[in-house]
Amino acid sequence: MEKQDRLHLIGSIPLDSSEQVFRRLADELGPFLRCIPDGETGERSRWVYFQRQMLVDHPAMEVDPTVPPYKFIQWDGKIVREIEQVRFKPGVDSATVVFQTGYDKAALASWEVFKTLRAAGAIPKHMRFQVSLPTPQASGYLYVSGPARETYFGVYERALKAALANIVKAIPAADLSIQWDVCQEVLAFEDYFKDRPAHYKTQIFDMLGRLGDAVPAGVEMGYHLCYGSPHDEHLVQPKDAAILVEMMNGIVAATRRHIDFIHVPVPKDRTDDAFYAPLKSFKRPKGTKLYLGLLHHDDDAGDRKRVEVAKRHVTEFGLSAECGWGRTEPGRLPGLLKGHRIAAEAL
Repeated sequence: MEKQDRLHLIGSIPLDSSEQVFRRLADELGPFLRCIPDGETGERSRWVYFQRQMLVDHPAMEVDPTVPPYKFIQWDGKIVREIEQVRFKPGVDSATVVFQTGYDKAALASWEVFKTLRAAGAIPKHMRFQVSLPTPQASGYLYVSGPARETYFGVYERALKAALANIVKAIPAADLSIQWDVCQEVLAFEDYFKDRPAHYKTQIFDMLGRLGDAVPAGVEMGYHLCYGSPHDEHLVQPKDAAILVEMMNGIVAATRRHIDFIHVPVPKDRTDDAFYAPLKSFKRPKGTKLYLGLLHHDDDAGDRKRVEVAKRHVTEFGLSAECGWGRTEPGRLPGLLKGHRIAAEAL
């Protein structure tokens, strides 16, 4: 694996601005990155939570009084938060509803900062600008009540594709990397959502294939699979990587265009062969990079052990954290950067 492909960053960074993020990441990890995110700062720091506010304020939507608040529960039974869910107002024609997600506006603002810094030499010339986008299921499962959800998926997918079109129109293909964040889908496979539909697998793979195929050729495109990290911990602790492999193979089969990279998370305590063994069944397309999210804060020895065990089951892979860093304690950022640099140098 080329030096600049050794590390992948999911997207969120606990800093105040995209300029701070670009400078910090380029300075400390630049030689090991092929693309760089803007940190998802400001209203995006809680991932898709700002989309809930967009929905609550939307004239076509209302809080659904027929369902109780949704309990967002962590793996250990702890309730992270309770969320009132929304629905389409009675009489609304969903075909006429337009959501302004804000992802295109944020991306284009950060792109201007990226261009300026790269022209000044603060960002390496080879580096692409990474834009991480959620899927319709991200906000749909969390913020939309069950009866309205399937309709919502279609409306939000249309909105996402409109935002993507604005992004790819403004940013040259050779300078852009699009990452689809796949979280609620992983949780659905783990039976986290008890109201998942019977056809959830087909629904998920068809949708992820459509989203991937919406990214033009020449733009780098990949998928980040995730178990959630609202309190910097998984919502579900996986038995092993089998579900992740099933999903990777399903995504590959559903996506017609080339997939440049896929990222999967690895829990901190998994230094056993059993977790990694299913990765042998991943039908990786030629040229698709696999990133294992096995780097954890202040655990250099554990990082080395996880890499060592993973190498027994995967021929080539890059390194990453489990998820983005936006919800982690900001004081941990120096240690995370140092750990990534140490691991990349040793790979």
